[in-house]
Amino acid sequence: MDDRLKKQLEFVLEIDKEKNIFRQTHLSGHGRNENDAEHAWHMAIMAYLLREYSNEEVDIAKVMLMCLIHDIVEIDAGDTYAYDEEAVKTQKAREDAAKNRIFSLLPDDQKAEMIALFDEFEDYSTAESRFAHSMDNLQPIILNNSNDGGDWKEHGVTAETVYGRQRKTALGSEKLFEATDEMIKEQIRKGNLPE
Repeated sequence: MDDRLKKQLEFVLEIDKEKNIFRQTHLSGHGRNENDAEHAWHMAIMAYLLREYSNEEVDIAKVMLMCLIHDIVEIDAGDTYAYDEEAVKTQKAREDAAKNRIFSLLPDDQKAEMIALFDEFEDYSTAESRFAHSMDNLQPIILNNSNDGGDWKEHGVTAETVYGRQRKTALGSEKLFEATDEMIKEQIRKGNLPE
């Protein structure tokens, strides 16, 4: 086996560990916690299906790839719950170290490509990254809405805190932010998300 293929297969095996990184979000219907790989897959499918709602024209293949790779770093860095203010403070440093280690398993050209794609996602600097972030924000809202706000209740999250994160959804899709807003308001009305 040549060295390039060996490196690629080593990376492929390494990212299988993403299936063992469990998030705070539960599967629909009050299921178990979802893992990062399920979250990424769900986002990628959503991006393709909902692409017509992007504020700007996007390269949907690039958006889908961003969705698929954005949490690979959590193999080393762990999942950072969006509403955990203390963990968020160290998130970038942990994820940067993980990004460098994990993507360094690849041949140099692919390492550079994956790091550039990851960094673009993180920077909100392009139409693709903004739309991919909209998926990252919307996906757990859909699940949490299906579970009567169970994850928010479990962690004592308020509507103000949820809106603080979700307003960024509008940067990628105003239409999907409107849907997000409806789901949040529904959970407030039901008493599942305190104001």
